[in-house]
Amino acid sequence: MLDYAYASYWQVQGFLFRVRPGDYLIEGAPKTPVLLIPGVYETWQFLRPIADHLRDAGHPVHVLPTLRRNTGAVPASADLVLDRLRALDLRGVIVVAHSKGGLIGKLAMLRDTDGRIERMIAVASPFSGSRYARYIRVRSLRVFSPNDPTLREIAAQLEVNARITSIWGSFDPHIPGGSHLDGATNVRLHGAGHFRIIGSRELLDELDRSLAAPPTG
Repeated sequence: MLDYAYASYWQVQGFLFRVRPGDYLIEGAPKTPVLLIPGVYETWQFLRPIADHLRDAGHPVHVLPTLRRNTGAVPASADLVLDRLRALDLRGVIVVAHSKGGLIGKLAMLRDTDGRIERMIAVASPFSGSRYARYIRVRSLRVFSPNDPTLREIAAQLEVNARITSIWGSFDPHIPGGSHLDGATNVRLHGAGHFRIIGSRELLDELDRSLAAPPTG
C-alpha cells in the first residue's frame, strides 16, 4: 500500500505541478550529462526526486517528453532515445532509468553505434521479466512477460551488461524475482518497493556512488 500511495502522490504532483525540462539544464553544469527514462505509465515528471537531486549535484539532466506515458514498444522508444542524443549531439551520457526504462535503455545501448551512451543505472528494471505479466492482457504490460520475444532478445545480448548498474529493493511487488542482471553491477537496497525507492535517501546515495565510479567495460 505504501508503494502505491507513493506512486499516486507523484502521478498527481506531475500532473498538477509541472516543471519545464529546461529547468534541469543549468548552464555550465560541471558533471556528466544524464538522460532520464521513466517506466510504463510514467512521464518524466514522475522521476523528479531523482532529477532534482542530480541537478543539485551538478549534472545537466535531459528528459524525453516525446515518450509521453511510455506505453510504446520498447524498440521504437529506444530509437527515440538515440534520436534525441544525436539531435543534441550528446556524448558520454549516463542513462538513469526506472522499470521499463531499463529495457529501453539497454536496447538503446545495444543500438548505440555512435558511442553516445557511456553507461546506465537502472532502478527496479525487469531484465528477466515478471511472472505476473504473462497473466495480463494489456499489451503495454505483456512486454514484461519472461516469454516476450523482445524481452528475451534484449536479455540474450550480454555485451553491454558490464556498463549497467542494476538497483532494486529488498521486495518488489511488481518484479518478485528482483532485477539481477548477469555481468552487471547489482545492488540490492534495504528498502522495499517498486516506486517508493525512487525518492529514498538510500537510492539517491547509491546513485551518487554509481555516478562517481569510473567507467567500466
